[in-house]
Amino acid sequence: MAQRLATEYVNATLQMTEFQLNQFLLSADTCYISHRVKVLGGGEQEIVLEAAAGEEVHLSFERKGNIYVCALSCQVVNPHLNNAVRKLFITYKGTGTVNRIYKGFTMMYYYEQGSVRRISELTQNGCKMVYQHKQSMAEMRRLYQSEAVEREIEELRRKINVLLDMRNVRYLETELIEIDCDLQIIAQRLFQLEA
Repeated sequence: MAQRLATEYVNATLQMTEFQLNQFLLSADTCYISHRVKVLGGGEQEIVLEAAAGEEVHLSFERKGNIYVCALSCQVVNPHLNNAVRKLFITYKGTGTVNRIYKGFTMMYYYEQGSVRRISELTQNGCKMVYQHKQSMAEMRRLYQSEAVEREIEELRRKINVLLDMRNVRYLETELIEIDCDLQIIAQRLFQLEA
């Protein structure tokens, strides 16, 4: 089995509340990892996770209302530090690209809200898709049960009926042309929705 050389977080983000941030800080210290907190201006914080071997990861948290948003771009080699950052990323539903670097190839994982959506293998020969998320049954059921299109079709049919009634009452040529133009636009949209 190939041994991972490093893990790289590229343009990754995660969000947490102040309570969750404090919970993370309480669990961050282990016999292998320690942390420091730097308070910056504007309610921002920088948390530095440090492995016993000396490697550090700097996590910058920007406060937006009641939420702390962390932008994460770093490379981690130490396995204990890597495990801590991975748990943080998954627990707080991170989004972004995580590259797991091995000798001779890199596995690229694209996460969305803490779930893997795509995995690609990068080698000298190119890029190969290994996995792509398909919609789950719950997502498909929610999409199937959505009635937004049906409501729009019903509303368009109601507008068509009103315009046809108006067309039967109006006698001026300019009014008829305007009504016919509106009917044509609605008919095109209705055709798109029913297709």
